[in-house]
Amino acid sequence: MKKLPKLHIALLIFVLLTILWSAVGVVDTYLTWVLEAAPALAGLLVLVLTYKKFRMPDYLYVIMAFHMAVLLVGAHYSYAKVPLGFWMEDWFGFTRNNYDKIGHFMQGFTPALLTIELLRRTTPLRTTGWTAFLAICVAEAISALYEIIEWLASLSNPTDTEAFLGTQGYIWDTQSDMFMCLTGAVLAVLIWFFVYPRR
Repeated sequence: MKKLPKLHIALLIFVLLTILWSAVGVVDTYLTWVLEAAPALAGLLVLVLTYKKFRMPDYLYVIMAFHMAVLLVGAHYSYAKVPLGFWMEDWFGFTRNNYDKIGHFMQGFTPALLTIELLRRTTPLRTTGWTAFLAICVAEAISALYEIIEWLASLSNPTDTEAFLGTQGYIWDTQSDMFMCLTGAVLAVLIWFFVYPRR
């Protein structure tokens, strides 16, 4: 059996420890934790199950581990109560806890890079324009789907899902979430296409 790279083992341990920390003594409810941690848990499961047949580049594993950590921190506190968000309020003069915007930025950044990798390895598509366009579209589609899930959750149980929504009374929360996702996706695409030719 081929020996696993030390980086991959370290990242897996990091994510597992973060999951454990996140799940112990949650600030809100465990329903909120499950709803907010679910994308990270599902992503980790998919990565583990596909690891042998479809291994990703190291840089992508690092980014995905960081993304999972962002989600798991948000799940532990609930996004509106993450300490970093309160510090950001003081530093930048925000009127709300904007930690969730970091999560939505990553919601664009990570899927865009992942989409590029999948397109280049599983399709004949090689043109940078189409690859960039589709990567951004996939990231925004994921963001839209997530907003729909939040909306459905609010319809099913408005009281228990308030922390999951994290709107904090901001009427443009959905639109600003999707804009942050778009920003992350565009930045990821720009970085990738500047770096890739050198790889």
